Order: sequence, then structure tokens, then C-alpha cells
Amino acid sequence: SLVKKSYQNPLYTFKTNSIGTLNILDVLGQLKKKCYAVIITSDKSYKNLEIKRGYKETDLIGGYDPYSASKGAAELIIQSYMNSFFKRNKYLSIAVARAGNVIGGGDWSDDRLIPDCIKSWSKGKKVVLRNPQSTRPWQHVLDVIFGYLLLAINLKKTKKLSCEDFNFGPGNNQVKSVKSLVREMGKSWAKISWKIVKNKFFFEHNLLKLNSEKAKKKLNWKCILSFREAVKLTTVWYKAYYSKKNIIELTNQQLKIYSKKILRKSNNS
Repeated sequence: SLVKKSYQNPLYTFKTNSIGTLNILDVLGQLKKKCYAVIITSDKSYKNLEIKRGYKETDLIGGYDPYSASKGAAELIIQSYMNSFFKRNKYLSIAVARAGNVIGGGDWSDDRLIPDCIKSWSKGKKVVLRNPQSTRPWQHVLDVIFGYLLLAINLKKTKKLSCEDFNFGPGNNQVKSVKSLVREMGKSWAKISWKIVKNKFFFEHNLLKLNSEKAKKKLNWKCILSFREAVKLTTVWYKAYYSKKNIIELTNQQLKIYSKKILRKSNNS
């Protein structure tokens, strides 16, 4: 699931993301009872042309690096199965979900911005920033999971959504630079510092954004948490972890905060 590691082990990346998806689709096609499936790919499935309007579900699928290409290949496999088998399958309702730049507590992956920040700052070190001016549409993991669950629920409600694709991304006001995100984290973390080391080892895009109008229109979904709220929840989680606080209790508290926001949204809509 990581761009850098996809360069180090492209064969494993393609086996996991492309052939792994094929295996799941093949099993789903053999079921003889009702099933509702959401296949999650990535915003990096799109052929990135550095456009500002945000990619729509109808835009071209592609991939420059092995990770993106493996996700693009998975998308082609999914579309093939949808057109060849699933549109006439009375048991299966299936849809594709695409999201990216998801933040939240509990991510310890290498070469990801927030985990890198936390690992460095917790040791009193400067975090290495590869592309501080690059912009991304940051969104909290709870917003994304809420979208996936809404899609699954609506698949059960109506067969019309089966074999469709959905983007899940925040609005334009949450498209921020790497440097902006790091500075926002500093409001909840006592001491932060960074140094800039240009990436010379693998290709990275400067701009990547999704258009989520379809999810808003058909699922009544949009990000509930603002950029500041998403960053604060994330940073507070890691701070609590390193402070040896009860992380399960904190996680449940954050879930309750988010659940209340969903209820308020539902009551107002």
C-alpha cells in the first residue's frame, strides 16, 4: 500500500493489489446468496494529469509508479468483471470506492507524512519533508469509513447503484500543502521541527484531488470534519499514545464525537 515500497518490490505489489483483487472478485461471482460488496481501490488509480478541478469517476484510469499502476490494473479487472458477469448477477451488488490522503491515529507506515512526523518529534528530531509545497486533500479516516458504510447501506437499498464507482474526498477548503498540515499539527504537539530533503529516489505527484459530487448527490455524503478538526483528532491521538494514556478509551471518545456530528448532520438535513 506504499508508493516507495512498490518501487522496491513491484512484483509483490501487483500480486497483492491486482491479482489479489481478481481472486476476491472471482469468489464473489460464485456466491449463491445475497451479498453487498464495496471494493476499495485508491485515488491514485486515476491517470494523474495534475489538473485542479478534481478527478471524476468518468476520468481515465492510469498509473505512473508501480503502486498506482497496480491499482489502475485492479480497476480494469473490476470493470471487466462488472461488465462481463456482475451486471446480470441477481445475488451480488457491488461498487468501487476511491479515496486518498486519509489521516488518523494508529497509522505507523513508513514514508507517510504524519507517522514520519510523530516518529521524529517523539524522539526530539527534525522530520524530513520531501515536498513541503505539494498539496493534498486531507481527510480523516472516520469520514472515509462513514462514506464506505453509506455506500454499502445504499447498495442494499437499491440495485441501481450496483456496478458504479464513487469518489470520497473533501472539499476545496481542505486541500492544503504538506507544510500547512505540519504547522497545524504543531498546535497540538508541543515542539515541532523539520528539514527539507528533496526526494531523488522515486516519483511523486505535486497535486492530486478528487471530485466527490456523485457521492454527495447519490449518497448524501461529505466530509463532516474540517481540516483543523481532522488534524487535531489525529495529533491528539498520537500524543495520548506517547503519553501512555488509555488509547482505547481515547479512540472510543473520538468515535463518540464523530457520531454526534453525524447525528447533528442528519437532523439538519
